[in-house]
Amino acid sequence: MFSFTTRLFLLALMAALFLPTEAFAHGMSLADKQAIIDGGNLRFLSLGVTHMLSGYDHLLFIFGIIFFLTTFKDIVKYITAFTLGHSVTLIFATFNQIQLNYFLIDAVIGLSVAYIAFSNLDGFRKHLKVTPPNLLAMIALLGLVHGFGLSTRLQELPLNQNELLLNIISFNVGIELGQVIALSAMLLLLMGWRKAKSFHTFSSVSNVALIFAGIFLFAMQMHGYSHVKNPDEFGFSSDNHIHEHMNMEAQRAAKLRSEAVHDSID
Repeated sequence: MFSFTTRLFLLALMAALFLPTEAFAHGMSLADKQAIIDGGNLRFLSLGVTHMLSGYDHLLFIFGIIFFLTTFKDIVKYITAFTLGHSVTLIFATFNQIQLNYFLIDAVIGLSVAYIAFSNLDGFRKHLKVTPPNLLAMIALLGLVHGFGLSTRLQELPLNQNELLLNIISFNVGIELGQVIALSAMLLLLMGWRKAKSFHTFSSVSNVALIFAGIFLFAMQMHGYSHVKNPDEFGFSSDNHIHEHMNMEAQRAAKLRSEAVHDSID
């Protein structure tokens, strides 16, 4: 369906999606944090989109999932399981301020990439001589882990406690929009290629590469975990959260005073 040149272009596009835009997959800049303080729910939605598109570990996992999907029904079923999984933990953990060590969570996410690729290669039967676990259940379970990863990064921001649930939901909607964009690009790459003889080789090589990528991500995150000694470096401590909220309220009060003075002059 696609020419060789077009396929190379799409592969380059996917590679660009997988590359990190910052040092960490989920990093958020100071400008992003200030945008959250100054803006509202639309800011959370926008950050959710960019967060997913720069989250190469999540993208690699999704890319691994769709290798075995050949019908629209399968795509909806498995992607929905993943979406529900990460949405539940993202909303629940953030709303209840459940903070986990993001190095360890991201290490498990790296292993999830290797797991899905190993399953795609039928590694359980070929190498372990066992029946593989139910894939739909495993994708939903791993989705829960991915949700904790998203939550740990979202909680680094000074969230507005008065609109906390709406902020979280807006961010999650942005995550889903970003996922749809990435998924569309992936499906565009794969559709019409599955019947070609070259696809089998591409699939095998890609899944082996995903296994090594997942192991590398695991090792990278465990290395980060072993070199961070201060618990506060894992995310906002309770004290940091309080100070961030105090600063946020102070900035809002100063802005209101400035507007009031401007109105009185007018």
